[in-house]
Amino acid sequence: MQAVQYREHGGRDVIEYGEHPEPDPDRNEVLVDIKAGSLNHVDIWTRKGMPIIDLAFPHVPGCDGAGVVREVGEDVTRFEPGDHVAVSAGISCGDCEFCRDGEPTMCVDYHLLGEHVPGVHSERAAVPEQGLVPVPDHVDWATAAAAPLVFQTAWRMLLGRGDLQPTESVLVLGASGGVGHAAVQIADYVGAEVYATASTDEKLAYAEEVGADHVINYEAENFASAIREQTGKRGVDMVVDHIGAATWHDSIKSLANGGRVVTCGATTGGRPKTDLDRIFWNQLSVIGSSMGDPGEVDDVLELVWSGDLEPRIRAELPMSETARAHEMIENREGFGKVVTRPDSEL
Repeated sequence: MQAVQYREHGGRDVIEYGEHPEPDPDRNEVLVDIKAGSLNHVDIWTRKGMPIIDLAFPHVPGCDGAGVVREVGEDVTRFEPGDHVAVSAGISCGDCEFCRDGEPTMCVDYHLLGEHVPGVHSERAAVPEQGLVPVPDHVDWATAAAAPLVFQTAWRMLLGRGDLQPTESVLVLGASGGVGHAAVQIADYVGAEVYATASTDEKLAYAEEVGADHVINYEAENFASAIREQTGKRGVDMVVDHIGAATWHDSIKSLANGGRVVTCGATTGGRPKTDLDRIFWNQLSVIGSSMGDPGEVDDVLELVWSGDLEPRIRAELPMSETARAHEMIENREGFGKVVTRPDSEL
């Protein structure tokens, strides 16, 4: 079969699309004919290499994908051939204290398909049963592939961990990206007052289109100063920050007394300078969040399947052009998700 793969860490030039061994499903796995995948920032970091992750090469990337069940292992009970499914990439052990307590994202062995182990950007993929969710037949493949990772991440950040209320205000940084544009929609759906940042007027217009009440061009002005001005020096109740070192200081400055910043990533670096005096004096909370538990995944994807929430697609490319997809994400081109399809599906 054909698959996206690389044999070493490096720049975009290490990405190949070519022959790869057929997957051999285990008894608890499902063999899926992949119809579409989508890219996330984690694909960039995995390709470049992270010290804490030791990959087996060649590595097939891809946390997001959707397709049709071809066959199921003998222990699989939730799916059968012909079902439409999407990948929910977080895999837990099921046995540790956190899993038994209903917190699989805190599992001591929690890992992501495509990041820690082979992913799904290939013609076929063997996926653990727990890593799949059903998709209604009316949902198109691009939507099914683009939604799971970013929408579950944003849902858990805002609601599961951040407990955002309709009476509150929230600032979403990087509203043109995958998690950012999902967070804007979810905050708007909840009924909160939504502030959003982006780097161009075009991206800000998209942010307004999906639910932002106020927008800030962070290339033209300091977003923390803009927030203080627009809120009468009060600040916002919550900041959604998945950017990291480049924004952390201003994220803290943007909070109202008693506010909280919720983070799910650090695309510009994970060792920011921070203001401990502001944190303790203003009684701020710093909350970490990763992916979503199965109930959260079901809740948010039901709203995607119904059309209440919508993953925006900035481009659809053949998987053989995955290097170009990486370039679009690295250069912050466009708004929303980049979808790729196996060349055989085009």
